[in-house]
Amino acid sequence: MEIVSVFNVLLLLSASALCIALIIYLNRVTKSVKGIEDSLKDISSQIKPLISSTTVLSEKLNYISEEIKEQVYIGKNIVTEVKDRVDTILDLEEKIRGGFESSIFDLIKNISAISNGVNAFWSAFKKK
Repeated sequence: MEIVSVFNVLLLLSASALCIALIIYLNRVTKSVKGIEDSLKDISSQIKPLISSTTVLSEKLNYISEEIKEQVYIGKNIVTEVKDRVDTILDLEEKIRGGFESSIFDLIKNISAISNGVNAFWSAFKKK
């Protein structure tokens, strides 16, 4: 029985050593978890301003894009108005040119006819 008692004592000492080692390792694990928790708190406190500034940036970008859309719309309207006015001026120029050209052609035809008539008269007058 002495051997069994010795083994019991050794077994109890081993179990005690294992319990102490387990307590030490659990303490280390607890410290590691606490460190991770602190790191997560730091990251969380740093992410909040980042999210806030990102939200502000997004709002500013939305405002800028709306302003750009408005300016592009105004630019399109100006270009359309200028195009309409240029088209009107070109149409007027065509009408004026067409009116002058037909009038000038008629005038040239009349002058040519008068010239032919005068030439015919002089030719007939010279023959007599």
